[in-house]
Amino acid sequence: MLRYTIHRLLLTIPVLVGISVVVFLIMALIPGDPATAILGAFATPENATKLRAELGLDRPLIEQYFTWAGNLLSGDFGRSYALNRPVLDELLERLGPTLLLAGSAMCVCVFLGLISGLLAAVKQYTWVDQGLTLFTLIGISAPSFWLGLMAVSLFTVQLGWLPASGMYTPYGDESLGDLLVHLLMPAVTLGLVASSVIARLTRTSMLEQLRQDYVRTSRAKGERETAVVIRHAFRNALVGLIPVLGLQAGFVLGGAVYIETVFQWPGIGRMLVNAISTRDILLVQGGVMMVATIYVFFNLLADLIQHALDPRIQHSHG
Repeated sequence: MLRYTIHRLLLTIPVLVGISVVVFLIMALIPGDPATAILGAFATPENATKLRAELGLDRPLIEQYFTWAGNLLSGDFGRSYALNRPVLDELLERLGPTLLLAGSAMCVCVFLGLISGLLAAVKQYTWVDQGLTLFTLIGISAPSFWLGLMAVSLFTVQLGWLPASGMYTPYGDESLGDLLVHLLMPAVTLGLVASSVIARLTRTSMLEQLRQDYVRTSRAKGERETAVVIRHAFRNALVGLIPVLGLQAGFVLGGAVYIETVFQWPGIGRMLVNAISTRDILLVQGGVMMVATIYVFFNLLADLIQHALDPRIQHSHG
C-alpha cells in the first residue's frame, strides 16, 4: 500500500506541472492588454508600460512562466492588483465557503445518486426504474446554472421560502440556521446534476452484480433479499464506483464557479469570474491552480481508497 501511495503521489507531479503550463498559457494568450484592463480609466501609455514592467509582462513567456512557477513553489502566489492584497490571502479567505458548498453538494450528490441507482436496479423495468431514469436524463442534460435560476424563480420569487443570494442575511447574526437556509438551494442545485451520473452508473453496476453467481448462491441459502442486495451486491458495486465519486467531486468543485455566480456565494468560483473580467492575471492563475490541485488530490484519494478496498487492485499493483 505504501509503495502504491508513493507511486500515485509521484504521478500527480507531472499532472500539476501540465496544469500549470495550460493555465499560464491560457491567461497569457487571451486577447487584450492586462495592464490596460487593470488600470482602467488610468490607462495612459506611460502607466500601462510601467505596469507591464512591474508585472513582468514585457519579458519572454518562458521566463514569465518559470518565475511564476518558482514563486508558486515557494508559496508566493503574487499580489492581486485589482484587490490590492496578496493572492494567497484572498484564496484562503474564499476557500472555506467553496469547500462548504462543494462538500454539501457532494453529500447530496452521493446520497441521491446511490439511492436512486440502487432503487432503479432493484426495481428494473418498473415505473420506479423508468421515473428515476427520466430524472437522471434530465439531470445530466440540464446545466447547473439553469437549474439554479429555476430554483431562485420558484423558491424565492414565487414561494418566498428561501433566500436567493449570499451566505448570510445582510446585517444578520450569522447563525448556523441562517447559514443552512442560504446553503440549501445552491448545494441541492449543484448536487442534483452530479447525482444523475452516479445514479446511472450505480444502476449499471448493481445490475451487473445482481447477475453474479454469488448473489444466486446467497438467495439459494435463504438469505433475506435486503441482505443480499445491500450486504453483498451493493458493497461490491460500491468499490467500482469510488473512482467515479472522485471524478464527481472534481465536477462539483468546478461547477461551483457557476453556482457561486448565480447565488452570489462568496467563494473561489465567484472570485474567479470577477478576476477574469478585470484581467487580474495572478489571481486567476492562483485560483485555478488551487482548484485544480484539490481536484487532483480528490482523485488520488479515491484511487487510494479503492486500492485499499479491492484486493485485486492491491495484487495488480503490488
